[in-house]
Amino acid sequence: MMFANNHSWPRRYTIIALCVLAVFICYIDRVNISVAIIEMQKQFGWSETTKGFVLSSFFIGYMICMVPSGWLAYRLGGALVLGIAVLWWSIFTILTPLATFWGLPILLATRIAMGAGESAMFPAAYNLYSRWVPEKERSRAVSLLVGGIPMGTLFALISTGWIVEKFGWESVFYIFGLTGVLWFAIWQIKGHNDPKSDPRCLNLERELLCRTEISDEASSIKGTQNSTGSAGQKKKVPWIKFFKSAPVWALIINHFCTNWGFYMLLAWLPSYFKTTLNLTLINAGIYAAAPWLTMFLVGLLGGYIADKLLFIGISLKTVRKTMQILGLLGSASCFWAAQDATSTFQALSLMCGALGLIALTWTGFLPNHLEIAPKYADVLMGITNTAGTVPGIIGITITGWLIDQTGNYGSAFALCAAMNVVGAVTWALFADTEEIIN
Repeated sequence: MMFANNHSWPRRYTIIALCVLAVFICYIDRVNISVAIIEMQKQFGWSETTKGFVLSSFFIGYMICMVPSGWLAYRLGGALVLGIAVLWWSIFTILTPLATFWGLPILLATRIAMGAGESAMFPAAYNLYSRWVPEKERSRAVSLLVGGIPMGTLFALISTGWIVEKFGWESVFYIFGLTGVLWFAIWQIKGHNDPKSDPRCLNLERELLCRTEISDEASSIKGTQNSTGSAGQKKKVPWIKFFKSAPVWALIINHFCTNWGFYMLLAWLPSYFKTTLNLTLINAGIYAAAPWLTMFLVGLLGGYIADKLLFIGISLKTVRKTMQILGLLGSASCFWAAQDATSTFQALSLMCGALGLIALTWTGFLPNHLEIAPKYADVLMGITNTAGTVPGIIGITITGWLIDQTGNYGSAFALCAAMNVVGAVTWALFADTEEIIN
């Protein structure tokens, strides 16, 4: 909202916008290879299994560094960690073509290093959100942040094929990597860790954000007194308490299950449309972009519906469970039906359904981090997103192996459907919205 006595652009809007832009850049850098690798595979003679290793190697660094990046954001602040992370992964994006020509082991190491940088994206953003976003604005702010995923993916899928056709596959890594370097330069000027020490933050806005912080601290004052000796010190992270909590495990399992189909399509959708439906490289990218646009639109609609349900008096727990389970089971039905897709229209419609319905989980498990552990949302995101990264390694690799063994995508789609069902059952049984880590 704008302030009544001052119509200046609030500082928190700048922080939120730059975080959303960072997610957008994160995903254009992550997704471009899923289109460019079609030409890379031709040039270097890779099998589908080797192709799967190249696509999944990114997630090794992403997974290994996820918890450490959450801890670093908690200790050092999101502004520093996010800035370094974007610069780091952008440099390794630029180095990808050189690494490819040096050999497969160097390429895999480069992709692992790039994944290590991107692992800090969401923990750092959640840390900044906990400081800069008032409680009543957090749902919208998180929706915008997550919306950067399909929009970055959409842009990469539409543009990468054209760039590869016009300038060669190497050029896309240079162009997208330099975009991240430019973002880093802007962040050094516009970014800031804390509204309390930012001179550009209006007094009224600072008071609003400080009141939110005081309210958050009051809700966990007992835990603060037990774990820190003086005001202003960082509390010790309650690691054991995290892993003794059933709702935390519900989050961990759902991050894993929700991301299985998400990462499978992120890596393999352009190849699916090109090889199965015999589309050109550019058309494969355009067709693959449509499900991500659907995901973005349904995600926004889901946020609106969730807010309406809360407004009319439906409990927060019921809303979180309904949106998560509906998204997972709806997506599972589309994956299952895709085994028998024969026409381009049918395949495209089912892929739009699979990704679009999974976007309903944006108002299911994702905001739940801020609800069950508001003071440690960055650390908890690091924990659950580590589990959510495992499908990026084993899921993408298994998909390549299944395609080599069966000659089609049917088994891979069936496996995605099964994972969604497991996530839905777990969420129905164990998810909660009460603050349990304070």
